[in-house]
Amino acid sequence: MSRVRALQPRQPKALAVDEEPEYITEFRQAMLARGLSTRTRNAYVRDLRHCETMCPKALTRWDDTDVLHCLTSLQKADKTPRTQARMLSSLRQFYLWMVGNERREDNPCARIKAPKIGRALPKDLSESDVENLLGAPDTSTAIGLRDKAMLEVLYACGLRVSELMNLSLEQVNLNAGWLQITGKGNKTRLVPLGDYANMALSDYLTHGRRDLVAHLKAGNCQAVFLTTQGGYMTRQNFWYMLKKYAKVAGITKDISPHTLRHAFATHLLNHGADLRSVQLLLGHSDLSTTQIYTHVATARLQALHQAHHPRG
Repeated sequence: MSRVRALQPRQPKALAVDEEPEYITEFRQAMLARGLSTRTRNAYVRDLRHCETMCPKALTRWDDTDVLHCLTSLQKADKTPRTQARMLSSLRQFYLWMVGNERREDNPCARIKAPKIGRALPKDLSESDVENLLGAPDTSTAIGLRDKAMLEVLYACGLRVSELMNLSLEQVNLNAGWLQITGKGNKTRLVPLGDYANMALSDYLTHGRRDLVAHLKAGNCQAVFLTTQGGYMTRQNFWYMLKKYAKVAGITKDISPHTLRHAFATHLLNHGADLRSVQLLLGHSDLSTTQIYTHVATARLQALHQAHHPRG
């Protein structure tokens, strides 16, 4: 775990690759110019370099039979359909770039269909599990107040973990009860805190964070949630923290920070929220991405019906 104090939000670093082909470097630069995030660029490069190992020919010279051979090799290596589809998507983007720059006339992926992967339902967390999790931190300490506030805000606002880690003081308006969140694609949205999260965040900022700043002399860091070194937290910091509190709460299922975002959406729909509102709160650009949560809610209703209806 890093012991370096981060005064700015932590950002992923570009993937370092030894002896990278020039065309990969140029593709990286093109993705950067398109405004794709570092994580997305890294994923594309990682996939392309892995595909390169499947064929002795350079990627620039592949044809459709090479792409099919790559997918077959991935399947023989027991890679999941989802992984195969992701690799194909990376190849497709690479060749679209080549065609767009007149480096070749065809896209060898154009007629190749991705493996059917279905759509996995998000990991579910019951409302009682969430209540137990939110009650796990020891709020008699500054760190406990911080952790309580982080869990409450994550669940109340349905944030991505990076949005929570990068939250700065200027994005918080406790009087109005809103957070101003900058999400994927640098899109900004306003998200209501709710009474419990507002109270937990207010307690932390008034007492917990104030004590941390005084102890660490960290007044020049604008992070809402300070580390024990007085800087911005990493995703790994929060992941370990969540695992610890899940154990305290008696939650045996494997959960991640994204599980609370899923719980936020599912529980809103269970209590009558409309899909469009949930989409806006989550910051999804496409309503179809949000629709997966309707399947979770439906699955829960079916389970309740089977468990309690005399003819279930």
